[in-house]
Amino acid sequence: MITVNSLGGKTIKVTIDGTVIIAFPNAADKEANISLLGAPEEEVKRGVVSWPGEYDIGGIAIRGIGHDEGQRVSYVLDDGKVRIAFLSSPLHDWSDHNMQLLGDVDILCIPADDAKIAQKFIDEVDPRVLVPLPTKDEAVFVELLKIVGAQDKEIESEYKLKGGLPVEGREVVILKPSK
Repeated sequence: MITVNSLGGKTIKVTIDGTVIIAFPNAADKEANISLLGAPEEEVKRGVVSWPGEYDIGGIAIRGIGHDEGQRVSYVLDDGKVRIAFLSSPLHDWSDHNMQLLGDVDILCIPADDAKIAQKFIDEVDPRVLVPLPTKDEAVFVELLKIVGAQDKEIESEYKLKGGLPVEGREVVILKPSK
């Protein structure tokens, strides 16, 4: 089972069969088995991924995709059944090469930095589940919700994927921060 929670802003907690992964934490989180940082750190720490590259931690394949000459990193997780992407903020257009590295995505966690760029990403990636993440500008988040037809959607405390992904269409999940 996969559970997705918001920890506020662009910080997301995903639990995959008991393994806790936190993408873009504000500070070191002791609850996380794996922390995915948005910018590379010089010192390598156990359970922390901050560089572009491919990693396998506890049976979860992680691909870090570098941007801005390696200054920022986005991630794709693959547990063998579901691929989850966490895009770093601020959102920007990606090269064709980086889009190929991203590959097919089932669950897309995307920052609402720029509604037009987000819409382009969503159209190109076509995820089954979309998790828009509020950043600093509430108006852009609201605009993105309108673009994806989710402005009247209920806010949820968490998203649980127990069986399979939605077969048709796209499910938009708006998460309430849990911390």
